[in-house]
Amino acid sequence: MIGLEFLVVLGCLILGTRYGGMGLGLISGIGLFILTFGFHLQPGQPPVDVMLTILAVIACASVLQTAGGLNVMMKVAERILRRHPSYITILAPITTWTLTFLCGTGHVVYTMFPIIYDIAVKKGIRPERPMAVASVASQMGIGASPVSVSVVSMASILAQSHGVGSAIGLLDLLSVSIPSTLLGVIVAALWSMRRGKDLDKDEEFQAKIKDPEQKEYIYGTSDTLLDKVFPKESYWATWIFFAAIGVVVLFGAFPNLLPSFGPVGKLKPLSMNLVIQMLMLIAGAIILIVCKVNQREIANGPVFKAGMVAIVSVFGVAWMSETFFHAHFDLLKSTLAGIVASKPWMYAIVLFLVSKLVNSQGAAVTAIAPLGLSLGVDPKMMVAFFSASYGYFVLPTYPSDLACIGFDRSGTTRIGKFIINHSFIAPGLIGVGVGCITGYFLVKILL
Repeated sequence: MIGLEFLVVLGCLILGTRYGGMGLGLISGIGLFILTFGFHLQPGQPPVDVMLTILAVIACASVLQTAGGLNVMMKVAERILRRHPSYITILAPITTWTLTFLCGTGHVVYTMFPIIYDIAVKKGIRPERPMAVASVASQMGIGASPVSVSVVSMASILAQSHGVGSAIGLLDLLSVSIPSTLLGVIVAALWSMRRGKDLDKDEEFQAKIKDPEQKEYIYGTSDTLLDKVFPKESYWATWIFFAAIGVVVLFGAFPNLLPSFGPVGKLKPLSMNLVIQMLMLIAGAIILIVCKVNQREIANGPVFKAGMVAIVSVFGVAWMSETFFHAHFDLLKSTLAGIVASKPWMYAIVLFLVSKLVNSQGAAVTAIAPLGLSLGVDPKMMVAFFSASYGYFVLPTYPSDLACIGFDRSGTTRIGKFIINHSFIAPGLIGVGVGCITGYFLVKILL
């Protein structure tokens, strides 16, 4: 029976990926129904705390986008890239990683793709080199952002790790994930500098530009934000958002600043989950009031839409997974506990594969991290291998990768005829591999 139940879960995940994040969450509901009514498994608990935190973060980020704050960040990023076009392969991924780190979502990368392409092709640099690694970097930055879905989820889950060594706080997580993901991005960028043929030696590219129409299409006109003027309210919104992130990090660093609640003698500090929710709502409210945001436009922005999709995805996947794992926890624990506890890299592999199945770092973390804790995986090792939650680059089906291919009019960023041999596989494996190795050593030193 457990085999059939697992096939139901796996089948829903595979089918859901064909319909995107929203479909993944909804189709997981079908799996949940089958497990409950067909196999009579008691439904697990949906990750309500995590979902509410994601909702608060997305609400704030959506108001920020409507106020023009994201465009301000993009303009600054473009200015840096155009000042140093020869180093675009190094600077582009660092820029997209930084934007994701600041905003908590990799979807901010779409505006940067045409800019990166324009700088590279005009400089005679093979666009695949900076563009593919920039797409990978935008997703690796999710694991470093204090307001991203995966970091918020992981911090919430690790807060429950009392009794399994010392509890890991938000700052502990970030002290490892920020340098490890950034180093992974830098190493992947250095490797990318020599990938593929130079444009002047690429026979396929040279054949294309012999056609005047193709040449005009490939080189086209410049895409830029530098000539756009934004109102002062857009800059105010950006600084308000940064201030909120700063306060989140401050409370994470100094938990003694948090109020404590509970019976006398058993006081516990306020959950960082609730702190993040409050601060994101406050920041969004201040931006809304001070920066004269058109509230009717907030729900129409890409960040809000992507965030709602993420919530539905996390809701369905985590609820279905929790139902399956909880029902067979004793069996899984007796079978896997010794292996996973003694070989924590097995946890990393499972997290990586599930991330590919669900196409979401947040959904993978909420599905696998609680199981890891239950099986006795050291929370420190879970932090060390946090980069493994990004595995959906393995097949080029993620929206940012597909968009990257579309924006590269030269055709150098592509999917190979064997599917798996695409432009993102090598920088992705390098970035995640270096991130996990770096995380392992940082945990030994810092935690």
